[in-house]
Amino acid sequence: MSQNKTVEEMFAVGAHYGYAKSRRHPTVLPYIFGVKGGVEIFDLDKTSGLLEKAKEFAKTLGSEDKQILFVAGKRQALSIVKDGADQINQPYVIGRWIGGTLTNFEEISKRVKRLEMLNDQKEKGLLAKYTKKERLLIDREIEKLEDRFGGIVSMKRKPGALFIVDASQEEIAHAEAIVTKVPTISLCGSDCDISEVEYPIVANDSSVDSIKYFVNQIVEAYREGVKNKKTVEQK
Repeated sequence: MSQNKTVEEMFAVGAHYGYAKSRRHPTVLPYIFGVKGGVEIFDLDKTSGLLEKAKEFAKTLGSEDKQILFVAGKRQALSIVKDGADQINQPYVIGRWIGGTLTNFEEISKRVKRLEMLNDQKEKGLLAKYTKKERLLIDREIEKLEDRFGGIVSMKRKPGALFIVDASQEEIAHAEAIVTKVPTISLCGSDCDISEVEYPIVANDSSVDSIKYFVNQIVEAYREGVKNKKTVEQK
């Protein structure tokens, strides 16, 4: 896709809107084009370059069969991020980040295995031996575990990268990625510190249309990487 075409698409979804100048983080200053109606406007030509770098990285992850953990806590991003992750069978955390998901991965994995075991027993009818009260308690435990860990059941090892919507809001997830040396792709608004984001995409991180556009871009790049890998293997 040409850069001009990408810029047009981003403009159409309102990707050029940042926040008020008073909220701007100094690290995004090079990507600010100007101000309109009190709102800072991103230079989409520069954003286009950032997006291409992020997509190339996502494509590489797909070709190397490495997972991307999709992360979002803002209300308007939850269903978009879950749907994007599901499209390419990748893990996700939507809502509240569970502390230790990366830094205490071994302990988190135990909780995930517990969820898998209980679900397996339930599917096979092995819970019938318990009393009605015991089954009720087990169902409640399954529901609780599913809510917290259901999105990362497929994550058997630390991911190859995180894709975060709003690194500022998801600062704990991003901090864990830094500590564990897991690279991050992040859609970052003008209030984000992008200094430690390996692949920042500086654009509107609050509107549904903009979030959906960038999630889809990363999803398609990853899918292309997987497709290229399969093509090479078949030759």
